[in-house]
Amino acid sequence: MAVSLADLRAEQPGVFSHACPTRTVLDHVMSRWGVLVLCTLAEGTKRWGELRREVEAISEKMLSQTLRTLVADGLVDRHSYPMVPPHVEYRLTERGQQLVDRMMPLLEWISVNAAEIVGDQRTP
Repeated sequence: MAVSLADLRAEQPGVFSHACPTRTVLDHVMSRWGVLVLCTLAEGTKRWGELRREVEAISEKMLSQTLRTLVADGLVDRHSYPMVPPHVEYRLTERGQQLVDRMMPLLEWISVNAAEIVGDQRTP
């Protein structure tokens, strides 16, 4: 049985309200780039350059900012190896993997329905 927002609010008063931390996490996770970076990392550990290539059209600034945010949130692990040139790898934490596992059904639904939805918007 699906849980509604009303159910969540009954169990946790104030959840998703303006001042609730859930709003911050939702913004970080569901941002355009956050979703794509998380899903790319679901395929395995990646270096910065690999992420830049695989998350098409993301700028260096946005990739760096998104990774910093996801690392600070505990969803992505950053490991830097002491070598020249620098070698840095990113991977999902256990919490990040749990999140992606829950996001994939939504992403699958979007991939199946996006063309029809966007097509409907282009029809006068």
